[in-house]
Amino acid sequence: MRGLWKPRVLGAWRVPSAGPAILAVNHAHLLDGPLLLSTAPRPVHFLIKKEAFVGPLGSFLRGIGQLGIDRGSADRAAVTGCLQVLERGGVLGIFPEGTRGEGDFAALRSGLAYFALRTGAPVVPVAVLGSADRAGRAVRALPPLRARIDIVYGDPFLAGDGGGRRTRSALDEATTRVQRRLTGHLARARRTTGR
Repeated sequence: MRGLWKPRVLGAWRVPSAGPAILAVNHAHLLDGPLLLSTAPRPVHFLIKKEAFVGPLGSFLRGIGQLGIDRGSADRAAVTGCLQVLERGGVLGIFPEGTRGEGDFAALRSGLAYFALRTGAPVVPVAVLGSADRAGRAVRALPPLRARIDIVYGDPFLAGDGGGRRTRSALDEATTRVQRRLTGHLARARRTTGR
């Protein structure tokens, strides 16, 4: 990654050095996950759509600890895999929007809040900025070679309200709370990087 683009990592020290953590990453481009995997301060286990787990790529993804998910159904195996990563004190990476989009955290799914409430793991917001820049692309699916891409980590926070509730209303409230924190981090990251 560092040979093809110029990733600049800001605030990686904010990721807890030990214990479970959830990286909540905006997702505007195909390159966001690989960039994070190659620059994160700790190994990250990402939820990745099951369609990516075919052929040699599937073997590679499984070999580096990535988790496949069926986005069209309630995938119990994926949920169990995520909980096991966190219970072992690992780092789970989630694109809380569920798929690539504008990368603005506008439409969050409740999965991230569920894992955070269930395990008590802190959520670390991560903004990847510049991966979706359109100007100067030689290959449409990739940012221009040698382009700067900023990866900005925010302060960890707990998704719950401290009451320990795991009800549907608690999940909805946590999802709203998470979305506010993520959009706030994204705005600060844009101001910091000038993007």
